[in-house]
Amino acid sequence: MDFITAQEKQELEARLAELHAKRLDLVNRIAEARAKGDLRENADYHAAREDHAFNDRLIRELEEKLRTAKVADSSVIPDGMVFIGATVRLRDADTGDEDVYRLVGEAKVDMTLEYIEVSANSPMGVSLMKARVGETIRVDLPRGPKQFEIIELL
Repeated sequence: MDFITAQEKQELEARLAELHAKRLDLVNRIAEARAKGDLRENADYHAAREDHAFNDRLIRELEEKLRTAKVADSSVIPDGMVFIGATVRLRDADTGDEDVYRLVGEAKVDMTLEYIEVSANSPMGVSLMKARVGETIRVDLPRGPKQFEIIELL
């Protein structure tokens, strides 16, 4: 089971609605291509069917994710504890550099954010989950372990 924020759930539901709407267009594309004749040599028909199958697979994956994911309820989290949706300032124990991280259910690649998104299933996310302000966490990264001090919850 994966934890996601309420906002992530809304985004997944919106994406699922888009995919369902796109499904009708793909069915129409298949019908139009089928009407062109011989299906063995009809590239439009085969491409439309592949697009339809891909769209249906994405729908199934999103429905499964929404079915099994649990929305994190921040109201039951003790003060000072890191959980899904929390934004924290960390200090690298080796260099003293400070960065801001946000613990999310599913990280997106968005370079415009003022923080670094960390998935709850990543090594950093696993180490951060349920840690408290003032603690030093160990993160087992591919290049070796690193330690970070949790400075504050934002």
